[in-house]
Amino acid sequence: MSDFVDSVSVNLKAGSGGSGAMSFRREAHVAQGGPDGGDGGKGGDIWIQADHNTVSLFAYRDHPHIKAKNGTPGAGKKMHGKKGEDKVVFVPEGTIVSHRDGEIIADLVNHGDRVLVARGGRAGKGNARFLTNSRRAPSFAEQGEPGEEFWIDLEMKLMADAALVGFPNAGKSTLISSVSAAKPKIADYPFTTLEPNLGLVKFDDHEFVLADIPGLIEGASKGKGLGIQFLKHIERARVLVILIDLASMDGFDPKEQEAKLLKELGEYRAELLERPRLVVGSKADVAQFDFDGLKISAVTRTGIEEFLGKLGELVDQARRDQVADESYIVHNPKAEGFKITREDDGGFRIAGRSIERVVAMSDLSNEDALDYVHQKMMRMGVEKAMRKHGISHGDIVRIGEMEFEFEDEEVF
Repeated sequence: MSDFVDSVSVNLKAGSGGSGAMSFRREAHVAQGGPDGGDGGKGGDIWIQADHNTVSLFAYRDHPHIKAKNGTPGAGKKMHGKKGEDKVVFVPEGTIVSHRDGEIIADLVNHGDRVLVARGGRAGKGNARFLTNSRRAPSFAEQGEPGEEFWIDLEMKLMADAALVGFPNAGKSTLISSVSAAKPKIADYPFTTLEPNLGLVKFDDHEFVLADIPGLIEGASKGKGLGIQFLKHIERARVLVILIDLASMDGFDPKEQEAKLLKELGEYRAELLERPRLVVGSKADVAQFDFDGLKISAVTRTGIEEFLGKLGELVDQARRDQVADESYIVHNPKAEGFKITREDDGGFRIAGRSIERVVAMSDLSNEDALDYVHQKMMRMGVEKAMRKHGISHGDIVRIGEMEFEFEDEEVF
């Protein structure tokens, strides 16, 4: 089975925050000794980072679950817990990170580019943090906030200066193996190459990366065969090399081959037709067709030097003319307000990052903690909003995992 994998879905689970400690110091003449519970540690984050030593997403195909470490709990004497260790996921340069609905999170083009994708949970506060003039002996602490957990998609698109484009068996693999150190597996049957290969080419003063894209067939731009998976790797190439098979046994003459290949490229991405391109006839040593353009043979080395010189000049010019691809990260700040909706069973749900966090981090079995949550909700305007939304005494209200019956004190 091939080790080359260019798209995967992975499940991210950032670390949960450590719980705060509920502790009292032993001290004479102080109520219950005075609270001294320390905060927990923050949960670890998950980062995605482009790395030039990573060439495939293969590692995540069979192991899609990625976790960061949890923060540790706080302790007495106001001792804070340790922060959970972050997790860095290394991906190839040119990897696009997106949500499952297709919304792009980041396009990581260059080595070292990174994006924070899953945030670790906040640390729970120890009971020492809840000491006030009216609450001299707080008997509760916060639980750690759960880390973010969701699935994302990773898709890599090869980074190459030039891409070889042609029908199956056009000689692309043989060519790239003869001009670079790339050693693709080659056999004498259609679709000899089922994965792209990159090779570094050095010729005279030129140095560039050449990609061998698996052979296209008619209908590739519409998904026929493995067309879409192959075509996407052409997108980032600065120069296209249209390789014409001069020994084609399919009966397509050079002009027909070129027209069909350009048609597939244009239907996939019209802007690909605007890229600089070099049309080359391959297998000149066993040619069955006449061809007016540059002819090469990877076997006899006929025309190879002229080919590399022209391609090198095109790549150099394209580098001067084309603005280099830049990484980008889409910043979507999360709303801090809340929204009230009616559910199918007649109950109500209050959703919002801040209010759900308050509930998730509170020990709802503790009366003092429940009172703290109630006071927080009042300060956030939740109770006022519930009445305005038509929630009345006795209605069921849900916030995160908490469900309660609304008690409107104003009706008494």
